Amino acid sequence: MNSKENLLQKREVQTIIRLALAEDRVRQDVTSKLIIPARLESHATLLSKAEGVLSGIEIFAAVFQNIDPNITIKLLKADGDNLKKGDSVAVLYGNTRSILRAERTALNFVCHLSGIASAASTYIERIKGTKARIADTRKTSAGQRLLEKYAITCGGGKNHRLDLSDGILIKDNHIAALKKVGLSLSDIISRAKKRNRGGLAIEVEVNSLSQAEEAAATGADILLLDNMTVSDMREVVDKLKGHVRFEASGGITLQNVRAIAETGVDIISIGALTHSAKVFDFSLEPL
Repeated sequence: MNSKENLLQKREVQTIIRLALAEDRVRQDVTSKLIIPARLESHATLLSKAEGVLSGIEIFAAVFQNIDPNITIKLLKADGDNLKKGDSVAVLYGNTRSILRAERTALNFVCHLSGIASAASTYIERIKGTKARIADTRKTSAGQRLLEKYAITCGGGKNHRLDLSDGILIKDNHIAALKKVGLSLSDIISRAKKRNRGGLAIEVEVNSLSQAEEAAATGADILLLDNMTVSDMREVVDKLKGHVRFEASGGITLQNVRAIAETGVDIISIGALTHSAKVFDFSLEPL
């Protein structure tokens, strides 16, 4: 798994920022060129308009620095901080045209990432007192996975696989494809164990007690309990605890996450944290 510091240090982050700026054609801001004097300078402050958890403030600053290194930015809050409505999060000063060119892209990042961090924090609060950890999935926005995974860690969550090289997860489609050539679930797991030169944990998706028992008996390290009922999850955990770890996934909401955590699973992975998180409300206000 990756720490939030390691995720932000990757060179791909700068590529993501440059692509976002290019998408907005920031060098061709015809409105500002027509009506804003070239040497006019301005102050502005980033204000929180909701309650939640901050993520992406360094990305916010980096967007402005990409547009104009002479913009001065003072960060008043750090990623992972809890925000209240009305909090001042950052102040900046510099060329007005530059600030206006970068504004939308910078806000897009910090609003989106803070929404993800806030959603993760809400789920974590809901299961407090259990041993379960809240984790993300690979259901991320195209091209923004590093940032969205980073936002999960800002909210206190755990990163699941960063990409397909980051762990062995035998899912239902793998199983279905290999069953067509005569391999049983046990055969599939045995094949993975034999060829697993990197010593990675082997996780297997199961949807019944019998599948779970077969996977555990063949040497699976983690069972992915996919779209199971709470009672079925509890039965699997009670039967196999001490032999494997358990991950719950599929159909998880704020309404049922507590009950799922109380079954004794170790990880609860939620795709909605990244693909459906509500955008956090910030505004960049002139001073």
